[in-house]
Amino acid sequence: MHISANFDAGNIEVISLEDNNNIQLAIRPDVGGEFFQWFNFRITGEIGEQYVLNILNAGDAAFPAGWHNYQAAASYDRDYWFRLPTSYEDGKLTIKVAEMECQTLQIAFFAPYSYERHQDLLASVQTHPLVTLEHLGETLDKRDLTLVKISSDASDDTKNNAQTNKPNIWITARQHPGETMAEWLVEGLLHSLLDSDNATGRALLNKANFYIVPNMNPDGSVRGHLRTNAVGTNLNRAWAEPNLETSPEVYYVIKKMEATGVDLFYDVHGDEEIPYVFLAGSQGTPSYNDRLAHLRDKFAEVLKLASADFQTEEGYPIDAPGTANMTLATHWVAERFDCLANTLEMPFIDNYNLPDTDTGWSPERSIKLGEASLVAMLAVVDELR
Repeated sequence: MHISANFDAGNIEVISLEDNNNIQLAIRPDVGGEFFQWFNFRITGEIGEQYVLNILNAGDAAFPAGWHNYQAAASYDRDYWFRLPTSYEDGKLTIKVAEMECQTLQIAFFAPYSYERHQDLLASVQTHPLVTLEHLGETLDKRDLTLVKISSDASDDTKNNAQTNKPNIWITARQHPGETMAEWLVEGLLHSLLDSDNATGRALLNKANFYIVPNMNPDGSVRGHLRTNAVGTNLNRAWAEPNLETSPEVYYVIKKMEATGVDLFYDVHGDEEIPYVFLAGSQGTPSYNDRLAHLRDKFAEVLKLASADFQTEEGYPIDAPGTANMTLATHWVAERFDCLANTLEMPFIDNYNLPDTDTGWSPERSIKLGEASLVAMLAVVDELR
């Protein structure tokens, strides 16, 4: 029996393999040691055998409450991801493989979205005549930070373009690299938006320009981090004062936003603890106003109609006026551009409104939510400016 995490986004440390019913493992922390919860590894064993895997440092993870009712994701073909019986007790996460069906099984905190699939996504959309791929800059590990621009206008930066009055919609995903459901959502959104048979996508492209960063944190993604980049920076706490030494990803995105302007911002995330899909808005920013409140309410109500996975009852506490943390992307962008800005959160566990015991929250449901998000954007696009 063998366990390996020496691959893209892999993360696990082997402590002991002596007993198939007590395999002892530990999650490797992000650079800096502050955060860890993401794991992703392959176990190679014998068909028909049972294996019990114990992650001994789970109690010290970034969000230990996220282990409550959590079930690990697993796949034999890296396409269909199902859930394994998982329990948490006394700081130890126990994952049970009742019977191996093939020699190798991949087990992860959530279905991975590999860097190779990220490259495939970029390559697939660039063939569309309205798509331009723009290199925003290099990450600290010298990877490309890529922007997908979708527009029927010839001008690259439209803020001061007299030929168009189209609003600019910005979408970012995976500031926290372990939140892979975010890029699954963007994949669904992109393909739906560019589908010539999708009336919602066609209508939106007639009305707005799109600027989409499918992966804000490619370094952390490849390294198998939960929340940080190559030097341990939590990008979603770096928007007030980004710099090229510790947060170039945010620095380059803001530079481009300043060139284009932002009229709607959609920052896509996953939440380790809350088993629902919900929005976190900018109500606590200093300049929040009735116009933005109306847009937010309309966006949320239409998204509820477009996707039964989305709800508005459960979520984060709403910030009191003027108390928002301005280092967060949604808050900073909302204040800087006086625009509708929302963080979308999806669960790692399952959506308790519509639970699925086989897959829990899944890549497929994330993709469908991306498609539904376009309906909500269409509902508000004419009122953005």
